[in-house]
Amino acid sequence: MHKSSLIAIIVLAAACTPNLPAPTSSAADPHPATVTYAPQNRPDVAGTTGAVVAGHPLAAAAGYDVLRSGGNAVDAAVTMAAVLAVVRPHMNGAGGDAFALMYDGETGEVTGINGSGRSGALATADYFAARDLDEVPGGGALSITVPGAVSAWASALERHGTISLAQALQPAIHYAKDGFPVSTRLHDDIAGSADKLNAAGMAIFAPGGEAPRVGSLLRNPALAATLRTIASEGPGAMYGGAIGNQLAEFIEGQGGYLRVADFAAHEPEWTTPLSTIYEGKRVYAMPPNSQGIAQLSQMGMAEHFDLEAMGHNSADYLHTLIEIKKLAFADRDRWVADPAFGAAPLDRLLDADYLEARALLVGDRAAENVEPGLDESSVSSIGNGEGDTVYAMAVDRWGNAVSWIQSLFSSFGSGLVEPETGIVLQNRGSLFTLETGHPNIMAPGKRPYHTLTPVLVTDRDGDLVMTLGTPGGDSQTQSLLQVFNNLYLFGMTPQQAIEAPRYRSYNGLRVAVESRLPVPIRRELESRGHDIRVIDGWTSTFGGVQMILVDSISGALRTGADPRREAYGIAY
Repeated sequence: MHKSSLIAIIVLAAACTPNLPAPTSSAADPHPATVTYAPQNRPDVAGTTGAVVAGHPLAAAAGYDVLRSGGNAVDAAVTMAAVLAVVRPHMNGAGGDAFALMYDGETGEVTGINGSGRSGALATADYFAARDLDEVPGGGALSITVPGAVSAWASALERHGTISLAQALQPAIHYAKDGFPVSTRLHDDIAGSADKLNAAGMAIFAPGGEAPRVGSLLRNPALAATLRTIASEGPGAMYGGAIGNQLAEFIEGQGGYLRVADFAAHEPEWTTPLSTIYEGKRVYAMPPNSQGIAQLSQMGMAEHFDLEAMGHNSADYLHTLIEIKKLAFADRDRWVADPAFGAAPLDRLLDADYLEARALLVGDRAAENVEPGLDESSVSSIGNGEGDTVYAMAVDRWGNAVSWIQSLFSSFGSGLVEPETGIVLQNRGSLFTLETGHPNIMAPGKRPYHTLTPVLVTDRDGDLVMTLGTPGGDSQTQSLLQVFNNLYLFGMTPQQAIEAPRYRSYNGLRVAVESRLPVPIRRELESRGHDIRVIDGWTSTFGGVQMILVDSISGALRTGADPRREAYGIAY
């Protein structure tokens, strides 16, 4: 066994140890005197040279091997992303999309890559109206846009990597060909969503109509062959080559609007991230078509409240964050779309005076309906999806960092698996609207609104502070604000900050909370008009947050990995 793999297994085994007592405060904690939350479900994992966190232990181990063998953070992130495409097949893959933020350890520059795909040339509102559809279906061929993840893998390595795409894909090819052990989580996830799969998907993921047994090996030899072709021929195999052509012909045969030319036209986009200052840190997020602006606007409004004085997870604190979220989402739903088809007024939406005025709208009672702030246009909500997504992040010995998110959108995406390639096709197109006049209306060659929102944090001088992110659809920005506050307002360690009880606000008054939130707090929230739904256990409803924090005193890399999903952190 490779020495680094053995070390990874030892570290992962330690991370599985439950209910260890939480450490007390240390000099490196953001607010050492205020650490009160304990115990932790998992211990802290930290190192001094490099760190990875990924949404599955096999992906984390693969990224760790890349760092230990001399690769950089981008090499590790793409390797982990490819492994996740195999071992979390219902959440992401070569048939999905990806976004990432990257930090250059030498220059301090933060850049973003948008690996989301576009609709086809035939995709118009009239196309759907002719089929008696007044909204884009949630699944099936009409929900599929061009998958962009493979283009993001290749482009990230070409610009910032040190290894080839072929090298990065080798661990993923191995697990697709030879199989990997099915976890309890994967068994349960497949059992809960396999009924939406077509026959080709059932044959791979639920033969005989049953989810694979826990501990059995799940193989996808067709996907292994596809990844080998991409490794050999590069992304052109997907965009203008045989694989893309096969997918386009399959989608057309299923009644979709994508054609060969739509795949050939796809390219990823390098972009300048948005940012804001919150709690003395500069927080970066992706611009539209990502919902990153909702992350930054919630932070901008939160600055106008003394959240620390309210107390961690008090009724006042939770009520304030829930109401801030509604205001941010009203603006998000009104404006976030592909900027190539009409740019959102980002400067105005993130203006400090505007956000202060929005914050003043938070009242004592829960608001059922909230209007956008820059106009009174009536627009529909653009999503409350659970978000079947994966996350990966890495920081290397040179101080480079990557925060990477990848998704199909819904579990098993469109429900369609192309049998010759083994690729699960996403349903990102279902987030388009057919509402006349809306910026996110379906149009040819357009990227849909995206929930994917990676986060990266520096200090005011531009030095790296943290990579941060989570799966979870609409819960992403909510979970990340809670975790950020846990860290910097309430002095928790990374692992404590991630494990602390969370809420998730839906449309209207409905709010899900974890059962670990005390009953008196729940009752107080109900008295303010919130419709509280209590969820037991460690569930994916509340995302699966991951973090690598650079300790401000020692420079150690401190990881956090969420037990609500399958995330694991490794550092050395």
